Amino acid sequence: MLDFSTYLLYRAGLAIVGALPLRALFSLGEFFGLIAWLLLPGYRRLAARNLGIAFGGEKTPAQLRDLTRRHFERLGANLLCSLKLGTMPLQEVAECVTVENADVVHAELCAKRPVVLALSHLGNWEVFAQILPKYFGYVSLSTVYQPLRNRHIDDDIRRKRGRAGVEMFDRRAGFQQAFARLRAGGMVGILSDQHAGDHGLWTPFFGRLASTTPLPGLLAKRTDAAVVGAGIYTAGRARWRMVFTPRFDQPGDSVQAITAKANDCIADQIRSAPEDWFWVHNRWKTPRPNFLLTLYKRGVYLPHQAGAPPRSASALAGSQDGPTDLKPFRILVRSTNWLGDSVISAAAVRAIKHGRPDAHVTVATPAKLAAVWKLIPEVDEVMELPRGALMKAARLLKRRPRFDAAVLFPNSLRVALEVWLAGIPRRVGYRGHHRSWLLNQIVPNPPRQGPIQHHVHHYLRIAEHLGAAAVAEMNVSSGSPNEKRPPLKLGLCPGAEYGSAKRWLPERFADVALVVAAQRPVQWQLFGTTADSRAGEQIAVQLGKHCVNRIGRTSLHDLIAELRECSLLLSNDTGTMHLATLLGVPVVAVFGSTEHRLTGPLGAGNVIIRHHVECSPCFLRECPLDFRCMKAVTSGEVTAAVLSALDNCAVAFRAQPV
Repeated sequence: MLDFSTYLLYRAGLAIVGALPLRALFSLGEFFGLIAWLLLPGYRRLAARNLGIAFGGEKTPAQLRDLTRRHFERLGANLLCSLKLGTMPLQEVAECVTVENADVVHAELCAKRPVVLALSHLGNWEVFAQILPKYFGYVSLSTVYQPLRNRHIDDDIRRKRGRAGVEMFDRRAGFQQAFARLRAGGMVGILSDQHAGDHGLWTPFFGRLASTTPLPGLLAKRTDAAVVGAGIYTAGRARWRMVFTPRFDQPGDSVQAITAKANDCIADQIRSAPEDWFWVHNRWKTPRPNFLLTLYKRGVYLPHQAGAPPRSASALAGSQDGPTDLKPFRILVRSTNWLGDSVISAAAVRAIKHGRPDAHVTVATPAKLAAVWKLIPEVDEVMELPRGALMKAARLLKRRPRFDAAVLFPNSLRVALEVWLAGIPRRVGYRGHHRSWLLNQIVPNPPRQGPIQHHVHHYLRIAEHLGAAAVAEMNVSSGSPNEKRPPLKLGLCPGAEYGSAKRWLPERFADVALVVAAQRPVQWQLFGTTADSRAGEQIAVQLGKHCVNRIGRTSLHDLIAELRECSLLLSNDTGTMHLATLLGVPVVAVFGSTEHRLTGPLGAGNVIIRHHVECSPCFLRECPLDFRCMKAVTSGEVTAAVLSALDNCAVAFRAQPV
């Protein structure tokens, strides 16, 4: 009933429009377009964003604002006129339109070659169906169309489009009829400039990847048709020009190459009359949920790789000669606030970066962790956030070039508020703490059944939800191989920021270090924060000349530089342990109150020492009992693990006799 009521209003509007002169309708449409520009801020922002993507590097902000307004006026004029043109006699419609370069189409048809027209929503595109039969009526003419939701209005529009003899095929019914018409020497028109969704080929349009219909290329390749571009420009008040381009496909072109050329052809048409195109359509739509492109059936095609099959987004992103001319898809990753979690989440950032060739990844992080993210080559930019200032952080994000999406690793409400206040349009993360209303793409929590998974999967699950390829390799190392480090310099981290329940006994650390120093010419480097000073002093006194105490004396930059030089790290479950894995330093880690299957060191060559007791893992900061999980770990077994790990580093130690 609602559809029919809408149809009645539509018919009433047509009656009013039909009573007015065409030129008066054009002026009235310009006025209505101006009113829409004033009253529809959502569409105004969408048009401005699209124009910024297409011409942001060529036009000033003032020129773009003026172009946005003129587009609304032109769109209103053309839409209103199209309603009347559908009711006018065909001869009168033809008098309003001049046709240019029709000879390029006649030449192909006379050569018994079918033609695929790559059409665009330029100017008064509804005129195509009214005019084409006048010039090319000696062959069958057809088009593939998407039905409107209101079947009554759809029937009326189909009737008007087909009154001159153009046959229309419903896209939902497949394309066999279109293939048949082309094989019989006919001509098929395809509107080729709209977002093609999950079934499209991702190829540049105005230099930015866009999902594009491959249908013109598919039709041409299967029927040996020529592909010609056609556009309708506004030539004056209620006057239009229909212009045909020369054939732009070449023998041997792939479907992907033809699709990319169609985009280039349409972009050239738009450049000659930018106010005429349909900018209020979301052409560069961010897909949901897979805005990373590795899972798309048709993949990514870049024109400068013509002749090669389309490669996966991950392959393109990871290639050394990857595209440099693509406009970036800007992704903000909000990092965690802890050193260990930042290292663990690095694999997810890598997966996100490799998810599409145009990905520009900015990591927003507390200033204290910025040095860690600068170690990750897949991170294009590291942004240091001010401490404890929500609005300042939001303003800082908003001043940066516009982000297309924000990926939130922490589960906090505050982090979601940062990106929401910054106006980032796609905000992705776990549901978290009372923040689901701030996110518009929520990563589902995994089922609680099954074996324990390492915490790295918590972050990788986010990347996979966005469409990244599944990551099988858990080695997070960004470091240099062992042979590049000075031999026999070993790190020791006796503290743990979370609490004393994670700290093995300092005297046992000292016992292990002394035994190792007695059997190897080593120098131990003690690392930690000022909170670990007492334990550090206790160990340093016992080790004497075999030790350099750097506890509380290193910035994160210093820690990275000094840890790089170590051939091994002996540690509790700490952020420094994870940092070592990022740098490629082997780790011997003592675990007690925490679960190594959740937060253990990633990568090969690491050793975990842990004794399961009836109360572990408890995940408490302080042990309420007798510290039995840590006391169960003996100095002898840790010493044996360290010596064995050193023996495995044969390259680093082969020049040093024991």
